[in-house]
Amino acid sequence: MTQTPDLQHYLPDPYVKIEHPAWSRSASIYQINTRQFTTEGTFRAAEEHLPRLLDLGVDILWLMPVNPIGKVNRKGSLGSPYAVRDYYGVNPELGTLADLQHFLDAAHDARFHVILDWVANHTAWDNTLVAEHPEWYARDWKGDFHPTPWWDWSDIIDLNYDLPEVRRYMTEAMKYWIRDVGFDGFRCDVAGFVPTDFWNTVRRELDAIKPVFMLAEWESRDLHARAFDMTYAWGWFDSVSRLCRGEVDLGALFVYYSWNEKAYPRDAMRMTFVTNHDKNAWDGTEYELFGAGVNAAIVLSTMGEGMPLIYNGQEAGNPRRLAFFDRDPIEWGEHPNGALYRNLLRLRKRNTALHNGAWGARMIYVPNDHAERVLSFVRANNTDKVFVVINFSNERRSVTHKETLFVGSYRDYLGGSDVDLQPDSVIDLPAWGYKVFTAKR
Repeated sequence: MTQTPDLQHYLPDPYVKIEHPAWSRSASIYQINTRQFTTEGTFRAAEEHLPRLLDLGVDILWLMPVNPIGKVNRKGSLGSPYAVRDYYGVNPELGTLADLQHFLDAAHDARFHVILDWVANHTAWDNTLVAEHPEWYARDWKGDFHPTPWWDWSDIIDLNYDLPEVRRYMTEAMKYWIRDVGFDGFRCDVAGFVPTDFWNTVRRELDAIKPVFMLAEWESRDLHARAFDMTYAWGWFDSVSRLCRGEVDLGALFVYYSWNEKAYPRDAMRMTFVTNHDKNAWDGTEYELFGAGVNAAIVLSTMGEGMPLIYNGQEAGNPRRLAFFDRDPIEWGEHPNGALYRNLLRLRKRNTALHNGAWGARMIYVPNDHAERVLSFVRANNTDKVFVVINFSNERRSVTHKETLFVGSYRDYLGGSDVDLQPDSVIDLPAWGYKVFTAKR
Protein backbone atom coordinates (compact mmCIF):
# COMPACT_ATOMS: atom_id res chain seq x y z
CA MET A 1 0.00 0.00 0.00
CA THR A 2 1.37 3.44 -0.93
CA GLN A 3 2.01 5.65 2.07
CA THR A 4 0.56 9.16 2.10
CA PRO A 5 3.20 11.90 2.04
CA ASP A 6 2.66 12.84 5.70
CA LEU A 7 3.28 9.23 6.82
CA GLN A 8 6.50 8.92 4.80
CA HIS A 9 8.14 11.12 7.43
CA TYR A 10 7.32 8.55 10.12
CA LEU A 11 8.46 5.39 8.40
CA PRO A 12 10.88 3.39 10.59
CA ASP A 13 14.56 3.75 9.82
CA PRO A 14 16.43 0.41 10.03
CA TYR A 15 18.93 0.65 12.87
CA VAL A 16 21.44 -1.78 11.38
CA LYS A 17 23.13 -0.12 8.41
CA ILE A 18 25.63 -2.89 7.63
CA GLU A 19 24.98 -6.00 5.59
CA HIS A 20 25.83 -9.32 7.20
CA PRO A 21 27.84 -11.65 4.96
CA ALA A 22 25.56 -14.28 3.47
CA TRP A 23 27.75 -17.06 4.85
CA SER A 24 26.84 -16.09 8.41
CA ARG A 25 23.14 -16.95 7.93
CA SER A 26 23.17 -20.33 9.72
CA ALA A 27 26.71 -20.20 11.08
CA SER A 28 28.04 -21.24 14.45
CA ILE A 29 31.42 -20.12 15.77
CA TYR A 30 34.38 -22.06 17.18
CA GLN A 31 37.19 -20.48 19.18
CA ILE A 32 40.73 -21.82 18.74
CA ASN A 33 43.25 -21.09 21.48
CA THR A 34 46.19 -22.12 19.28
CA ARG A 35 48.61 -22.35 22.20
CA GLN A 36 46.52 -25.05 23.90
CA PHE A 37 44.70 -26.53 20.90
CA THR A 38 47.33 -29.18 20.15
CA THR A 39 50.38 -30.72 21.79
CA GLU A 40 52.56 -28.74 19.37
CA GLY A 41 50.61 -25.51 19.80
CA THR A 42 51.09 -24.48 16.16
CA PHE A 43 49.03 -23.49 13.13
CA ARG A 44 50.23 -26.57 11.23
CA ALA A 45 49.11 -28.89 14.01
CA ALA A 46 45.77 -27.07 14.30
CA GLU A 47 45.23 -27.56 10.57
CA GLU A 48 45.04 -31.31 11.13
CA HIS A 49 41.84 -30.77 13.14
CA LEU A 50 39.93 -29.12 10.29
CA PRO A 51 38.22 -32.34 9.10
CA ARG A 52 37.04 -32.99 12.66
CA LEU A 53 35.70 -29.44 12.99
CA LEU A 54 33.95 -29.77 9.66
CA ASP A 55 32.23 -32.91 10.94
CA LEU A 56 31.32 -31.10 14.16
CA GLY A 57 29.37 -28.62 12.05
CA VAL A 58 30.97 -25.29 12.93
CA ASP A 59 31.36 -22.61 10.26
CA ILE A 60 33.33 -19.63 11.59
CA LEU A 61 36.74 -20.29 13.16
CA TRP A 62 37.98 -17.62 15.58
CA LEU A 63 41.74 -17.63 16.08
CA MET A 64 42.95 -16.00 19.27
CA PRO A 65 45.62 -13.31 18.64
CA VAL A 66 48.45 -14.50 16.39
CA ASN A 67 50.79 -11.54 16.93
CA PRO A 68 54.15 -11.62 18.76
CA ILE A 69 53.72 -11.21 22.52
CA GLY A 70 55.41 -8.54 24.61
CA LYS A 71 58.31 -9.45 26.88
CA VAL A 72 58.34 -6.41 29.15
CA ASN A 73 56.12 -7.00 32.21
CA ARG A 74 55.11 -10.36 30.71
CA LYS A 75 52.78 -12.56 32.75
CA GLY A 76 53.71 -16.23 33.11
CA SER A 77 56.32 -17.96 30.98
CA LEU A 78 54.71 -17.18 27.61
CA GLY A 79 52.68 -14.05 28.29
CA SER A 80 49.18 -13.05 27.27
CA PRO A 81 48.25 -13.17 23.57
CA TYR A 82 46.45 -9.90 24.24
CA ALA A 83 49.75 -8.08 24.92
CA VAL A 84 50.64 -7.39 21.28
CA ARG A 85 54.24 -6.47 20.41
CA ASP A 86 53.83 -6.09 16.65
CA TYR A 87 50.52 -5.67 14.84
CA TYR A 88 52.00 -6.84 11.54
CA GLY A 89 53.94 -9.83 12.91
CA VAL A 90 53.22 -13.48 13.70
CA ASN A 91 54.11 -15.12 17.02
CA PRO A 92 56.96 -17.55 16.16
CA GLU A 93 55.78 -19.94 18.87
CA LEU A 94 52.70 -20.59 16.71
CA GLY A 95 54.50 -20.76 13.37
CA THR A 96 55.37 -18.50 10.47
CA LEU A 97 53.23 -16.26 8.33
CA ALA A 98 53.44 -18.95 5.63
CA ASP A 99 52.13 -21.53 8.14
CA LEU A 100 49.26 -19.22 9.04
CA GLN A 101 48.36 -18.64 5.41
CA HIS A 102 48.52 -22.39 4.79
CA PHE A 103 46.01 -22.86 7.63
CA LEU A 104 43.76 -20.18 6.14
CA ASP A 105 43.93 -21.72 2.67
CA ALA A 106 43.07 -25.16 4.04
CA ALA A 107 40.20 -23.72 6.09
CA HIS A 108 38.82 -21.85 3.10
CA ASP A 109 39.10 -24.95 0.94
CA ALA A 110 36.97 -26.73 3.56
CA ARG A 111 34.45 -23.84 3.35
CA PHE A 112 35.22 -22.36 6.76
CA HIS A 113 35.52 -18.64 7.32
CA VAL A 114 38.18 -17.47 9.75
CA ILE A 115 38.20 -14.36 11.93
CA LEU A 116 41.18 -12.97 13.81
CA ASP A 117 41.20 -11.83 17.42
CA TRP A 118 42.24 -8.16 17.37
CA VAL A 119 43.48 -6.04 20.27
CA ALA A 120 42.96 -2.36 19.44
CA ASN A 121 42.60 -0.87 22.91
CA HIS A 122 46.13 -1.47 24.16
CA THR A 123 49.56 -2.84 23.30
CA ALA A 124 52.45 -4.52 25.06
CA TRP A 125 54.91 -2.20 26.81
CA ASP A 126 57.49 -3.07 24.17
CA ASN A 127 55.27 -2.80 21.10
CA THR A 128 57.12 -1.35 18.13
CA LEU A 129 54.94 1.77 18.42
CA VAL A 130 56.36 2.66 21.84
CA ALA A 131 59.71 3.58 20.34
CA GLU A 132 58.36 4.87 17.03
CA HIS A 133 55.38 6.90 18.29
CA PRO A 134 55.37 7.32 22.08
CA GLU A 135 53.01 10.27 21.61
CA TRP A 136 50.30 7.85 20.48
CA TYR A 137 49.80 6.46 23.99
CA ALA A 138 47.49 7.57 26.78
CA ARG A 139 49.19 9.05 29.87
CA ASP A 140 48.29 9.06 33.55
CA TRP A 141 48.32 12.11 35.84
CA LYS A 142 52.10 11.76 36.17
CA GLY A 143 52.58 11.76 32.41
CA ASP A 144 53.48 8.05 32.25
CA PHE A 145 52.16 5.21 30.12
CA HIS A 146 49.45 3.29 31.95
CA PRO A 147 47.42 0.07 31.68
CA THR A 148 43.67 0.22 31.22
CA PRO A 149 42.30 1.89 34.38
CA TRP A 150 40.91 -0.25 37.18
CA TRP A 151 42.04 -3.58 35.70
CA ASP A 152 44.98 -5.78 36.67
CA TRP A 153 46.42 -5.63 33.19
CA SER A 154 49.98 -4.73 34.13
CA ASP A 155 51.41 -6.23 30.94
CA ILE A 156 49.78 -3.68 28.61
CA ILE A 157 49.44 0.10 28.05
CA ASP A 158 46.58 2.01 26.47
CA LEU A 159 46.57 3.77 23.11
CA ASN A 160 45.04 7.22 22.70
CA TYR A 161 42.12 7.15 20.24
CA ASP A 162 41.73 10.92 20.37
CA LEU A 163 44.54 10.97 17.81
CA PRO A 164 43.65 10.46 14.12
CA GLU A 165 47.14 9.01 13.56
CA VAL A 166 46.35 6.13 15.90
CA ARG A 167 43.06 5.47 14.16
CA ARG A 168 44.68 5.47 10.72
CA TYR A 169 47.48 3.14 11.79
CA MET A 170 45.10 0.63 13.40
CA THR A 171 42.73 0.70 10.44
CA GLU A 172 45.54 0.05 7.97
CA ALA A 173 46.87 -2.82 10.12
CA MET A 174 43.43 -4.45 10.18
CA LYS A 175 43.09 -4.02 6.41
CA TYR A 176 46.41 -5.80 5.96
CA TRP A 177 45.16 -8.96 7.68
CA ILE A 178 42.04 -9.01 5.50
CA ARG A 179 43.50 -7.94 2.16
CA ASP A 180 46.99 -9.47 2.26
CA VAL A 181 46.74 -12.43 4.65
CA GLY A 182 43.20 -13.60 3.94
CA PHE A 183 41.15 -13.41 7.14
CA ASP A 184 37.39 -12.95 6.87
CA GLY A 185 36.81 -10.59 9.78
CA PHE A 186 37.70 -9.91 13.39
CA ARG A 187 36.76 -10.64 16.96
CA CYS A 188 37.57 -7.33 18.66
CA ASP A 189 38.85 -7.44 22.23
CA VAL A 190 37.14 -5.13 24.77
CA ALA A 191 35.48 -3.36 21.85
CA GLY A 192 33.61 -0.97 24.11
CA PHE A 193 36.88 0.52 25.37
CA VAL A 194 37.53 1.88 21.85
CA PRO A 195 35.33 4.66 20.39
CA THR A 196 32.41 3.40 18.35
CA ASP A 197 33.04 5.88 15.54
CA PHE A 198 36.46 4.26 15.04
CA TRP A 199 34.83 0.86 14.55
CA ASN A 200 32.29 2.37 12.16
CA THR A 201 35.10 3.64 9.95
CA VAL A 202 36.95 0.33 10.14
CA ARG A 203 33.90 -1.64 9.05
CA ARG A 204 33.30 0.62 6.07
CA GLU A 205 36.91 0.29 4.90
CA LEU A 206 37.04 -3.49 5.45
CA ASP A 207 33.79 -4.07 3.58
CA ALA A 208 35.30 -2.19 0.64
CA ILE A 209 37.85 -5.04 0.43
CA LYS A 210 35.40 -7.91 0.87
CA PRO A 211 32.36 -8.76 3.04
CA VAL A 212 33.62 -9.28 6.59
CA PHE A 213 32.15 -10.58 9.84
CA MET A 214 32.80 -8.56 12.99
CA LEU A 215 32.32 -9.82 16.55
CA ALA A 216 32.58 -7.38 19.46
CA GLU A 217 33.61 -8.50 22.90
CA TRP A 218 31.02 -6.20 24.37
CA GLU A 219 27.29 -5.96 25.02
CA SER A 220 25.93 -2.79 23.47
CA ARG A 221 23.24 -1.99 20.94
CA ASP A 222 25.20 0.94 19.49
CA LEU A 223 27.92 -1.33 18.12
CA HIS A 224 25.42 -3.08 15.85
CA ALA A 225 24.44 -0.03 13.81
CA ARG A 226 27.45 0.43 11.55
CA ALA A 227 30.26 -1.77 12.83
CA PHE A 228 29.55 -5.22 14.29
CA ASP A 229 27.48 -8.17 13.17
CA MET A 230 27.51 -9.76 16.61
CA THR A 231 28.08 -8.87 20.26
CA TYR A 232 28.55 -11.04 23.33
CA ALA A 233 25.45 -12.19 25.21
CA TRP A 234 27.03 -11.74 28.64
CA GLY A 235 23.58 -11.24 30.17
CA TRP A 236 22.47 -14.59 28.78
CA PHE A 237 25.50 -16.35 30.22
CA ASP A 238 25.07 -14.78 33.65
CA SER A 239 21.36 -15.60 33.83
CA VAL A 240 21.64 -19.21 32.66
CA SER A 241 24.65 -20.03 34.85
CA ARG A 242 22.92 -18.60 37.92
CA LEU A 243 19.75 -20.49 36.96
CA CYS A 244 21.69 -23.76 36.79
CA ARG A 245 23.30 -23.07 40.18
CA GLY A 246 19.88 -22.52 41.73
CA GLU A 247 20.48 -18.85 42.53
CA VAL A 248 17.60 -17.51 40.42
CA ASP A 249 14.53 -18.80 38.61
CA LEU A 250 13.60 -18.31 34.95
CA GLY A 251 12.56 -14.73 35.61
CA ALA A 252 16.21 -13.66 35.43
CA LEU A 253 16.56 -15.20 31.98
CA PHE A 254 13.32 -13.58 30.82
CA VAL A 255 14.88 -10.20 31.59
CA TYR A 256 17.67 -10.97 29.12
CA TYR A 257 15.29 -12.13 26.40
CA SER A 258 13.04 -9.12 26.91
CA TRP A 259 15.93 -6.71 26.51
CA ASN A 260 17.27 -8.67 23.56
CA GLU A 261 13.92 -8.53 21.76
CA LYS A 262 12.86 -4.99 22.60
CA ALA A 263 16.08 -2.99 22.99
CA TYR A 264 18.29 -4.63 20.38
CA PRO A 265 17.58 -4.38 16.64
CA ARG A 266 15.96 -7.38 15.02
CA ASP A 267 18.98 -7.82 12.76
CA ALA A 268 21.51 -7.93 15.61
CA MET A 269 23.26 -11.22 16.31
CA ARG A 270 24.16 -12.16 19.88
CA MET A 271 26.75 -14.79 20.75
CA THR A 272 25.52 -17.36 23.28
CA PHE A 273 28.04 -19.56 25.07
CA VAL A 274 28.62 -21.71 28.13
CA THR A 275 32.35 -20.98 28.20
CA ASN A 276 35.13 -19.11 26.44
CA HIS A 277 38.81 -18.46 27.13
CA ASP A 278 38.10 -15.83 29.81
CA LYS A 279 35.42 -17.80 31.64
CA ASN A 280 37.44 -21.01 31.50
CA ALA A 281 40.68 -19.45 32.71
CA TRP A 282 39.44 -17.07 35.38
CA ASP A 283 35.95 -18.05 36.57
CA GLY A 284 35.78 -21.82 36.15
CA THR A 285 34.93 -24.55 33.69
CA GLU A 286 31.40 -24.94 32.37
CA TYR A 287 31.03 -27.81 34.84
CA GLU A 288 31.89 -25.52 37.74
CA LEU A 289 29.64 -22.70 36.54
CA PHE A 290 26.64 -24.69 35.23
CA GLY A 291 26.92 -27.90 37.25
CA ALA A 292 24.53 -30.62 36.13
CA GLY A 293 22.77 -28.11 33.87
CA VAL A 294 25.59 -27.90 31.32
CA ASN A 295 23.76 -29.83 28.61
CA ALA A 296 20.51 -27.97 29.21
CA ALA A 297 22.43 -24.72 28.74
CA ILE A 298 24.07 -26.06 25.56
CA VAL A 299 20.64 -26.88 24.12
CA LEU A 300 19.35 -23.38 24.85
CA SER A 301 22.51 -21.78 23.41
CA THR A 302 21.96 -23.57 20.10
CA MET A 303 18.17 -23.68 19.80
CA GLY A 304 17.33 -20.25 21.20
CA GLU A 305 18.07 -16.92 19.55
CA GLY A 306 21.78 -16.24 19.19
CA MET A 307 24.79 -17.74 17.45
CA PRO A 308 26.35 -20.50 19.59
CA LEU A 309 30.05 -20.46 20.43
CA ILE A 310 32.06 -23.61 21.07
CA TYR A 311 35.34 -23.02 22.90
CA ASN A 312 37.96 -25.57 21.93
CA GLY A 313 37.82 -28.63 24.16
CA GLN A 314 34.12 -28.44 24.93
CA GLU A 315 33.35 -31.14 22.40
CA ALA A 316 35.85 -33.37 24.21
CA GLY A 317 34.33 -32.63 27.61
CA ASN A 318 37.46 -30.77 28.76
CA PRO A 319 37.16 -30.70 32.56
CA ARG A 320 40.08 -28.33 33.27
CA ARG A 321 40.71 -24.63 33.53
CA LEU A 322 43.32 -24.18 30.82
CA ALA A 323 46.37 -22.15 31.82
CA PHE A 324 46.38 -18.75 30.18
CA PHE A 325 50.01 -17.65 30.29
CA ASP A 326 51.69 -21.06 29.88
CA ARG A 327 51.35 -24.19 27.74
CA ASP A 328 48.52 -26.49 28.81
CA PRO A 329 47.37 -28.62 25.83
CA ILE A 330 43.84 -29.99 25.60
CA GLU A 331 43.44 -33.74 25.97
CA TRP A 332 41.32 -34.79 23.00
CA GLY A 333 38.88 -37.68 22.92
CA GLU A 334 35.29 -38.59 22.13
CA HIS A 335 32.66 -37.26 24.52
CA PRO A 336 28.83 -37.16 24.55
CA ASN A 337 28.91 -33.35 24.47
CA GLY A 338 30.56 -33.55 21.06
CA ALA A 339 27.71 -35.68 19.75
CA LEU A 340 25.16 -33.30 21.28
CA TYR A 341 26.73 -30.28 19.59
CA ARG A 342 27.04 -32.16 16.31
CA ASN A 343 23.33 -33.05 16.29
CA LEU A 344 22.16 -29.59 17.28
CA LEU A 345 24.38 -27.73 14.82
CA ARG A 346 23.19 -30.01 12.04
CA LEU A 347 19.61 -29.02 12.85
CA ARG A 348 20.49 -25.31 12.95
CA LYS A 349 21.83 -25.50 9.42
CA ARG A 350 18.79 -27.05 7.80
CA ASN A 351 16.00 -25.51 9.90
CA THR A 352 15.46 -21.95 8.76
CA ALA A 353 13.62 -20.96 11.94
CA LEU A 354 16.93 -21.44 13.81
CA HIS A 355 19.02 -19.18 11.58
CA ASN A 356 20.83 -16.12 12.89
CA GLY A 357 19.51 -12.59 13.34
CA ALA A 358 16.62 -11.52 11.12
CA TRP A 359 17.12 -14.62 8.97
CA GLY A 360 15.74 -16.75 11.80
CA ALA A 361 12.51 -16.71 13.79
CA ARG A 362 11.84 -15.06 17.12
CA MET A 363 11.46 -17.16 20.25
CA ILE A 364 7.86 -17.19 21.46
CA TYR A 365 7.36 -18.18 25.08
CA VAL A 366 4.85 -20.98 25.70
CA PRO A 367 3.58 -20.89 29.32
CA ASN A 368 3.62 -24.16 31.25
CA ASP A 369 2.71 -25.36 34.72
CA HIS A 370 6.34 -25.36 35.96
CA ALA A 371 7.05 -21.77 34.97
CA GLU A 372 9.84 -21.10 37.46
CA ARG A 373 12.10 -23.88 36.22
CA VAL A 374 10.89 -25.24 32.86
CA LEU A 375 11.39 -23.12 29.75
CA SER A 376 9.16 -23.79 26.74
CA PHE A 377 9.31 -21.86 23.49
CA VAL A 378 8.48 -22.05 19.78
CA ARG A 379 10.49 -20.68 16.86
CA ALA A 380 8.54 -20.77 13.62
CA ASN A 381 8.30 -19.23 10.16
CA ASN A 382 6.45 -20.15 6.97
CA THR A 383 8.82 -23.06 6.33
CA ASP A 384 9.97 -24.54 9.66
CA LYS A 385 8.95 -24.82 13.27
CA VAL A 386 10.64 -26.08 16.43
CA PHE A 387 9.22 -26.53 19.92
CA VAL A 388 11.78 -26.72 22.73
CA VAL A 389 11.19 -27.65 26.36
CA ILE A 390 14.07 -27.53 28.88
CA ASN A 391 13.99 -28.50 32.54
CA PHE A 392 16.35 -26.22 34.50
CA SER A 393 15.96 -28.12 37.75
CA ASN A 394 17.32 -31.16 39.54
CA GLU A 395 13.86 -32.74 39.76
CA ARG A 396 11.84 -34.77 37.25
CA ARG A 397 8.98 -32.72 35.83
CA SER A 398 5.75 -33.65 34.04
CA VAL A 399 4.87 -30.57 32.03
CA THR A 400 1.61 -29.38 30.51
CA HIS A 401 1.11 -26.17 28.55
CA LYS A 402 -1.47 -23.42 28.73
CA GLU A 403 -1.59 -22.23 25.13
CA THR A 404 -1.85 -23.99 21.77
CA LEU A 405 1.00 -22.56 19.69
CA PHE A 406 2.96 -25.77 20.27
CA VAL A 407 0.18 -28.11 19.09
CA GLY A 408 1.06 -30.20 16.02
CA SER A 409 2.83 -33.24 14.59
CA TYR A 410 6.54 -33.39 15.35
CA ARG A 411 9.68 -35.44 15.29
CA ASP A 412 11.40 -35.79 18.65
CA TYR A 413 14.70 -34.70 17.14
CA LEU A 414 17.06 -36.13 19.75
CA GLY A 415 14.84 -39.07 20.70
CA GLY A 416 14.09 -40.20 17.16
CA SER A 417 10.33 -40.84 17.42
CA ASP A 418 7.25 -39.17 15.97
CA VAL A 419 4.83 -37.49 18.34
CA ASP A 420 1.52 -35.63 18.07
CA LEU A 421 1.28 -32.88 20.67
CA GLN A 422 -2.22 -31.84 21.76
CA PRO A 423 -3.33 -29.12 24.20
CA ASP A 424 -3.47 -31.65 27.05
CA SER A 425 -0.24 -33.51 26.19
CA VAL A 426 2.11 -34.19 29.08
CA ILE A 427 5.86 -33.97 28.45
CA ASP A 428 7.98 -35.89 30.93
CA LEU A 429 11.46 -34.54 31.54
CA PRO A 430 14.15 -35.96 33.82
CA ALA A 431 16.21 -33.60 35.97
CA TRP A 432 18.00 -31.18 33.64
CA GLY A 433 16.28 -32.89 30.70
CA TYR A 434 15.22 -31.35 27.40
CA LYS A 435 13.16 -32.04 24.31
CA VAL A 436 13.62 -30.59 20.83
CA PHE A 437 10.60 -31.17 18.61
CA THR A 438 10.76 -30.38 14.89
CA ALA A 439 7.53 -29.95 12.96
CA LYS A 440 6.86 -32.60 10.34
CA ARG A 441 6.56 -31.22 6.83
